Amino acid sequence: MELTWTEFERVEMRVGTILEINDFPEARKPAYQLTIDFGTKIGIRKTSAQITKRYQKEDLLNRQIVAVINFPKKQIGKFMSECLVLGAVGEEGDVILLAPDFKIENGLQIG
Repeated sequence: MELTWTEFERVEMRVGTILEINDFPEARKPAYQLTIDFGTKIGIRKTSAQITKRYQKEDLLNRQIVAVINFPKKQIGKFMSECLVLGAVGEEGDVILLAPDFKIENGLQIG
């Protein structure tokens, strides 16, 4: 199914830096809870991500990622997800995070 350009423009993808990583034992599939800084204009958002197959917590601290920030909040157990971290999903269900090649300003929009 094709998207229109107008539909694509509505998806707000931004760069953020992971500030905090916590285990998420209540999740149905192995996941981490992430706290991400999207800069002064957008602020701090939280999310969960099923990225435990490829990433250890220490690999994620201060790492920049790309996320969609304009989805509605989603309740996951007792946790409220406020954005969606983007990644490529391999055949084994492992996720490889999308990230900028160079350190850039948090909150910059992907377009």
